[in-house]
Amino acid sequence: MNTARAAAVPPRRRNAVLLVWLALALLSVLQILRTPFTADLSAFLPGNPDAQQRVLIEQLQSGVPARTLLMGIDGGTALARAQASRALAKALRDSGLFEHVQNGETEAWADVGSWLVDHRYLLSPAVDAQRFSTAGLRAGINETLSLLGTPGGNAIKPLLDRDPTGETVRIAESLIPASSPRSEEGVWASRQGGRALLVAGTKAAGADLDAQARAIATVRSSFAALNAPGLTLQLSGAPVFSVDSRAQIEKEIHWLATAGTVLASALLLMAFASLPALLVSLLPVATGVLVGISAVSLVFGGVHGITLGFGTTMIGEAVDYAIYFLIQARQGGWPYWVKHGWPTMRLGLLTSVCGFGALVFSGFPGLAQLGVFSVAGLVGAAIFTRYAMPVLMPQGARGTGLRKQLGQAAAWAVGWMPRLRWPLLALGLAALALLWQRADLWQAQLSAISPVPKAAMDLDASLRADLSAGDARTLLVVHGADLQAALQQSEKLAQRLDGLVEQGAIGGYDTVARWLPSLATQQRRQAALPDAATLQSALQEATRNGPLSAQRLAPFVAEVQSARTAAPITIERLRSTALTTLVDALLLQRQDGSWVALLPLQPAGDTLDKAAVQQALRDMPDVQIIEIGSELTRLYARYLGEARTQALLGALAVVLLVAATLRSWRRLLSVCQPLLMAVVLTMGLLALLNVQLTI
Repeated sequence: MNTARAAAVPPRRRNAVLLVWLALALLSVLQILRTPFTADLSAFLPGNPDAQQRVLIEQLQSGVPARTLLMGIDGGTALARAQASRALAKALRDSGLFEHVQNGETEAWADVGSWLVDHRYLLSPAVDAQRFSTAGLRAGINETLSLLGTPGGNAIKPLLDRDPTGETVRIAESLIPASSPRSEEGVWASRQGGRALLVAGTKAAGADLDAQARAIATVRSSFAALNAPGLTLQLSGAPVFSVDSRAQIEKEIHWLATAGTVLASALLLMAFASLPALLVSLLPVATGVLVGISAVSLVFGGVHGITLGFGTTMIGEAVDYAIYFLIQARQGGWPYWVKHGWPTMRLGLLTSVCGFGALVFSGFPGLAQLGVFSVAGLVGAAIFTRYAMPVLMPQGARGTGLRKQLGQAAAWAVGWMPRLRWPLLALGLAALALLWQRADLWQAQLSAISPVPKAAMDLDASLRADLSAGDARTLLVVHGADLQAALQQSEKLAQRLDGLVEQGAIGGYDTVARWLPSLATQQRRQAALPDAATLQSALQEATRNGPLSAQRLAPFVAEVQSARTAAPITIERLRSTALTTLVDALLLQRQDGSWVALLPLQPAGDTLDKAAVQQALRDMPDVQIIEIGSELTRLYARYLGEARTQALLGALAVVLLVAATLRSWRRLLSVCQPLLMAVVLTMGLLALLNVQLTI
């Protein structure tokens, strides 16, 4: 072996190289310290979505579902659970971290009830001129009186003189959900008993995982402070999934990085028997990780945990760069490696960049992050090897360790493996046949890449079933250039949906227009309210020979006159009440000033007549129907298809680059065949074990 001593690197160059590297490393660390790390799966949804996809992504990232916590208190007696529920709800409200906390206590909605009564003539869909005619007043009064003998009569009696036509009752009936939790000891409880229920919405956006973690910690500490023996807290919801997923991803990344570093270090220490060589050999990978994270942070403003885990694994090949240098530089110093080793390593770098570079152009931010991380990391590691390694160890690794023995073992394995050529080829063909038959091999569900365990998903489903709060599977989406356009379109749509409810095609629906009618509708209802003299005259006729006298209904006349000149209900006024949660859940304002109204549909029993819904909306092209489950499946299927296409394009680029370099079909085949067989055999083994593939 040529042991000629390498020419020393000039001190000025050595100092400059190390100074530049340290400066870049420090800048990368500073950038990483200010980088948010996320774990929500919305990063794996399209970056340029269509209108339907855009609504889904907005809900996943910052909508009410992304900020809602579901809680259950198990154990103990019904009274103990109710007391704990009230105490926990109060503690959470006082914390200031939650926009709303609901547990079925009617006291929390007392202000809403008063607001509803005060604004009943602007909210009631029954208000029109006919309603205040003699016949309309008589029918309304008789209907209200007939309800006095029912179980709800006690709630009607205090309002009889003010609201004899029953507008408050009519509004309340329209707001009754298709299903709701049962009440026990004054708070929500599961239908089977044994669990008190609470729902809370955080003030922080769903994507702010640090704030979500603080809110979750507050829930747990507040429950612990109750010191309630025999009671246990069950907690679920999208914020819990996101925070726990981030923690699990970080834990696994740390564990895998530690395990990989230990194993690689042990092997390198065996090969070189030199601690300095070991430390230097790990620097390209470390540099690549720093550069990769910084690049993703600068381009995307944050780093997804899955990107970090996959990317670190991908640029782990950078440790080979150091090994090539440390061994080849022994033969003639760093100039020898620059002349003979660097061109080969550079070709390997270019092939990797071609392969991973295809991901950079993905329409999915998560996949694009992975491409940027891998390309930037590998380039950073290669540049460090090219310029910093000659400065740190210009003559390569001096120790020999067990490298000779390891080389002999590898040579024996390589010499023996050609005997397996035909068996491996047969296995490869069998794997291809198996892959061809397994059309269900790819897992086309977004949840397939979620680290949330099944037990946590089962708890979430159980709490949602208890709360009767299962996610609406079908959404109607109304777009408006401004708020009033969105509200007017929602009102028109609600008329169609009322017919479907009567037919039994759907169980019900929610719309913000029940609480916030358009200004045109409010003005029309106000215009239908008669003046005092006209109303008093009609009342005289309507109450003739009846149990109520017109004189007794003087408060009714006064409040109708007040409603005629009342200020309209605006979104600003509505947000000052406890109804702000409903507004945020069903009404979205976009950055361009347009508005989106969401109308979740509830099934009639277990089914929803989709054909009837589509037929009812046939002449309303601006209304979109979104099937959430199927839409998410379609999104992820598109994601997988794009990932496969980009992988094939990357592979094609690699093959073309190697072909241009080798200029020999035979040599090209010999290089590509092992890689192809490795991929085919690995996928075939997974298919044989019935393991579905994700990213």
